[in-house]
Amino acid sequence: MGIVTRDLTEITVVGEDDTGLIAEVTSLLFERSINIEDLDQAVREGVFRMTMRVDTSEMVTTEEKLREDLTELGDGLGVDVQVRFPADRETQTIAVLVTKESHCLEALFEAWANGDLGADIEVVIGNHDDLEPLAAKYDVPFHDIGDEKGTPDEDQLLDLLAQYDADLIALARYMRILSPDVVFRYESRIINVHPSLLPAFPGASAYMQAIEEGVRIAGVTAHYVTTDLDQGPIITQRAFNVPDDATEEELQQIGQPLEAEALIEAIKLHLNDEVNVHRGRTKLRDPEETSAQLGAPEKLDQLNPDRPIDGLGEFVAEDDGEIEADD
Repeated sequence: MGIVTRDLTEITVVGEDDTGLIAEVTSLLFERSINIEDLDQAVREGVFRMTMRVDTSEMVTTEEKLREDLTELGDGLGVDVQVRFPADRETQTIAVLVTKESHCLEALFEAWANGDLGADIEVVIGNHDDLEPLAAKYDVPFHDIGDEKGTPDEDQLLDLLAQYDADLIALARYMRILSPDVVFRYESRIINVHPSLLPAFPGASAYMQAIEEGVRIAGVTAHYVTTDLDQGPIITQRAFNVPDDATEEELQQIGQPLEAEALIEAIKLHLNDEVNVHRGRTKLRDPEETSAQLGAPEKLDQLNPDRPIDGLGEFVAEDDGEIEADD
């Protein structure tokens, strides 16, 4: 998986798996002098996904005509084709998915209001309506796509995401698993925050899992969303000590501010194109020029002992005398 740069056009093809799909699309692009810079494909639960990043700077067609031609081709093949040309707007946009917990959404709104987010929050989509008043406070549209049990209507979700055309989708404690039909369309553009130091304690009730396993250090993780639950490339993490006899509620009180902080840090890194993903691991594009806290604070390194380590035994070996332990 790679992260989209704003200089390339992204083409995503999603639908039922069938032979010849790749050849049909790539032939169309070749005929229009469009160079394919990167191509990735996958199949999950019968859903086919192909993502291409292409150079359209010298194509012999217009953006509107290319989009029309790809849509027509997709209709003929029975697949959905999305095209995202390099953004020409100054400010990027975010769609936020929520359930009932407010802390991450509140932090996002505050960062946006203070001019610290670097993007505009265009829409909030929830599978419950609990956080609609918070969105209304900031005059942001809110859409409830859940039924009485909170089961989301993913067709409606896809329609809304297409309508608002956000650069990034932030899961601000959205407590539902996104299907491959959604993830494949927006892969590398969905960031989630999970209340554990992944890969430990994935899934539900992560804080309780930490208590039950007796860990001394717990934490939170912001990561890219893939079709594998809580296994996407990790962007930022925060850690904290687990007090003796701590309850789940007490860990939530410690962890929730860190969840918001890690999520916002990851969002900024993504929007500024300061991270890329290689073989499942995120790396800063320019570590010397990027100020970010990816993990624990740097001052922690100063507190950790720096010896003994393997390789220092040579100093002991230089002593010809034999050292005997005290009785």
